[in-house]
Amino acid sequence: MACTCEVVLCAPTLADAQRLAQPGIDEVLRIERTYSRYRPDSIVARINAAAGADWVDCDAETLSLLNFADQLHQQSGGLFDITSGVLRRAWNFAQAKDQARLPTAEQIAALLPLIGWVQVQREGTRIRLPRAGMELDFGGFGKEYAADRAAALLQRTGVLHGYVNLGGDMRLMGPKPDGAPWVMGIQHPRERGQLLATQQLTTGGLATSGDYERFIVVGGQRYCHLLNPRTGWPVRHWRTVSVTAPLAVVAGCTATIAMLQGPPGLDYLRQSGHPFVAMAHDGQIHTQ
Repeated sequence: MACTCEVVLCAPTLADAQRLAQPGIDEVLRIERTYSRYRPDSIVARINAAAGADWVDCDAETLSLLNFADQLHQQSGGLFDITSGVLRRAWNFAQAKDQARLPTAEQIAALLPLIGWVQVQREGTRIRLPRAGMELDFGGFGKEYAADRAAALLQRTGVLHGYVNLGGDMRLMGPKPDGAPWVMGIQHPRERGQLLATQQLTTGGLATSGDYERFIVVGGQRYCHLLNPRTGWPVRHWRTVSVTAPLAVVAGCTATIAMLQGPPGLDYLRQSGHPFVAMAHDGQIHTQ
């Protein structure tokens, strides 16, 4: 998952906690093995390797995720697009601060024809990427999906109190043993170590999308990893958006779509009905 992950639950001893948590940990690792684009044996890697050539058969779980991606694409007006991961070929957010460089317009233009969920061909249980070089990337909701799956599995085994936290994307399984809520902090996007807000939660999901974890600064301008699939360039209106919802995957996708939408994202957040905390580029804070 390329992040710090934890399962927090209540048990008499550490050994009991480790035993209880293991099925959830195993589920997260299974999802990473199955859907990481970096693993050559994953279904995503096989689909990407066949781009421009063969059809690839998918199992029921993969088909459900592809259907979910289709729903997100429609809901976002095309801004949430799981084919846009190819833009990482132009953008390097791991550059040293003193060496950060922007991609050229030519580099971006060469990748844009490879982006477009509407180009993806689906037929029954098969999928095909019609252009060589196209890719799918479930990273836009993979952590949240894994957190939900792990938490649901742990709840079925009898866990009543705790949460799964995958890099700040959380799914709660119940309150503390005394019934009190868990207090979750939301990172301030500009003041490291400081909190923008706190949320008291017992169930559901909490997820954040922001411009402060993966970014470069060039010419005094911050460029974050959230990229508009239409232009190939980073979004700039929101510093951070945090959403709580019944599922972590709903919270995460709602936050990400709002980030991608820019100013109209505020109406989108309000219309979602989910509680949120968001900070705009000018420092103004919006809540619901």
